[in-house]
Amino acid sequence: MTWLWLLAALAPAGTAGALALAALRPPGDRARRRLVRAAPVSLLPAAALAVAGPAAGDLDLPWLLLGTSATLDQVGRPLLLTAAVLYAATLATAAHARGGRAAVLAALLLTCFVGNATAFVAADAATFTVGYAVMSVAAYGLVAHDRTAAARRAGRAYLTLGVVSEVAVLAAVVLVVSAGGLRLADAPAAVAASPHTGTIVGLLLLGFGIKAGLVPLHGWLPLAHPAAPPPASAVLSGAMVKAGLVGWLRFLPLGEVALPGWGTALVLLALVGAFGALVPGVLARDPKVALAYSSVSQMGFLAVLVGVALVAPDLAPACVLAAVVYAVHHGIAKGGLFLSVAVWRRHGAGRWRGLVVAGTAVLALAVAGAPLGSGSVAKYAAKQAVAPAPLLVDVTALLPLVGTVSTLLLARAAVRLLAGPEPGRDGLDAPLVTWAVLVLGGTGATWWLADRWAPVLRVPRLDAVTLWDAAWPVLLGVALACVAVVAARTGRLPQRVATGEPEPLVPAGDVLVPVERATGALLAALPAAGDRVAEVRDRAQAAVVRAAHALGRAHRVERAEARLSGWVPSGVALLAVAAVAGIALAVTP
Repeated sequence: MTWLWLLAALAPAGTAGALALAALRPPGDRARRRLVRAAPVSLLPAAALAVAGPAAGDLDLPWLLLGTSATLDQVGRPLLLTAAVLYAATLATAAHARGGRAAVLAALLLTCFVGNATAFVAADAATFTVGYAVMSVAAYGLVAHDRTAAARRAGRAYLTLGVVSEVAVLAAVVLVVSAGGLRLADAPAAVAASPHTGTIVGLLLLGFGIKAGLVPLHGWLPLAHPAAPPPASAVLSGAMVKAGLVGWLRFLPLGEVALPGWGTALVLLALVGAFGALVPGVLARDPKVALAYSSVSQMGFLAVLVGVALVAPDLAPACVLAAVVYAVHHGIAKGGLFLSVAVWRRHGAGRWRGLVVAGTAVLALAVAGAPLGSGSVAKYAAKQAVAPAPLLVDVTALLPLVGTVSTLLLARAAVRLLAGPEPGRDGLDAPLVTWAVLVLGGTGATWWLADRWAPVLRVPRLDAVTLWDAAWPVLLGVALACVAVVAARTGRLPQRVATGEPEPLVPAGDVLVPVERATGALLAALPAAGDRVAEVRDRAQAAVVRAAHALGRAHRVERAEARLSGWVPSGVALLAVAAVAGIALAVTP
């Protein structure tokens, strides 16, 4: 099976390289258009590997890096299939993107897929780290693809937090490998036995938490999604944030040791994200911002499972599988919703309007967790996994309300999408067909995965009690959304709440905005501080000269003055170094 592994990696990588070269040709070049439209085919080997690859058919290349290895286990296999399907659908949509940069967008998507898929199936720390880094760097191109002011701002925010994420992950991986966790199968036990367990766990939660959108590290998500093209948003939310989850599942000591402090802290942060995303999301003006906050809420749901596994090692196997099932559901459904924005804008006013509305409704109900949808399966599995958890709060009573939050956020996205520009009337095309396949296949795939690939879990029964348990959070959300719509139409809501005009009450990026402002103010103040330092230095120098002349030692002063003059351009830098050194001495035990 080595040949299928290599083909699954080389086909998208080679196609990405060919697209990068084709991007140098004129936009109307026929060969360039054909290559862009054929790009989804390059993901067929990866999909075939995920479906038909045997569990014993692992890849092992001892001559590459520190020994490259990959595996199709219960975590990697379903997520690899999800990534292949979702990226193929986004590539079909990108092929019809307007603006003449479809080849660049497709090349970036394929590069991200190679890194994303590598992180999913890697069996050793070095391979995982390389794949994670490739995905993270290429994703910057997706965020800043449109080259607008908003895209550049979002790109800066993503890149800044991405560097923090990479540094934290690399530091944690070095500690894991030094403890004997080069193979990912050995990593949890190595972390549990390491004398630096607390440091490693903290670095992992920070580094992968940024990618997963964990509050308060989520600020890049609501900035990146409205700035990026819909295909890029689809994979950012549907597949790339799952790399953070996979990093937690691979490296954290789940099932090895109980860490109630770290686990409880993660659960609390996750719940804050799951419910706190409601406020900025329902006040958003852009539908993609509301969808981004929905992703923050859903990833909070997933982080609860990881936190419970840290608290109770005996629950870890069920929590891990429930997290994978939920990640598959969310990847397809949320990725499909972001693609729905592009599909609506192309087909929303034509003969396919009914299909677009129905398909979008199916995806929205799935994300909210409505009965019979993929979300109901995933949330049922999650509740069953965390039910015995010894926590201070009853998470099984709180988790259903995440469906209410999702319903409100999706209703807000729908209202703002309908209030946007008049949609197009395009005919049947590849983006519409692939999106429809994504809608139809998502629910069935999640049911099958939970029943076939995750035997520890149970799928929900179709009895009245189970159906009602899945339905009431969505119905509550629909009722609250209807009340809000009526209040807005009768003028009982302020303009900034109803439409977000002229500016939303809570800007996209929320906690990141004051950080941006403080950083900007600091940078603006540095020149003035430098001028002030120079002024003080000049005064002191003049005073010394006067005193020296009075003492008849002018020649010594002249030499001192010549030495001091070299400090002019670097005074602020020396003060900064002195400040850092002082802080380091203060915190050194």
